[in-house]
Amino acid sequence: MPEMTKQRPKYLALHEIRLPLAGFASILHRVSGAGLFLMLPLLIWLLQLSLGSSAESAATFAAVTGNLLVKLILVGLLWAFLHHFCMGIRILLIDIHVGVEKQQAHASAVAVMVVSLALTLIFGLKLLGAY
Repeated sequence: MPEMTKQRPKYLALHEIRLPLAGFASILHRVSGAGLFLMLPLLIWLLQLSLGSSAESAATFAAVTGNLLVKLILVGLLWAFLHHFCMGIRILLIDIHVGVEKQQAHASAVAVMVVSLALTLIFGLKLLGAY
């Protein structure tokens, strides 16, 4: 009797896996949460500087947040917060069985992506001083 075993791949080809948009949104939810957690010391330090009563802490805060690299990091953290927040609302709605159908789940994933990116653009431009 011939052996009917399927050849298994030797490695996982991540670029060949076709995830739906909701899958990407879920992965980005985890990435944004991890990013927010890992950058928490920076955010707490910036909060401490901004709340300091001395002129030295205000000058340090202005110097740090005036750096373009720090501004770009803050825009990234802004996206992480907004995406994590919007996706969290989507997950809570799914937990109470709202939007669990395939079309509704896809539409809500699109809404999360669009809303989080649009809000990041609006607040990011404000942070970068565009208006």
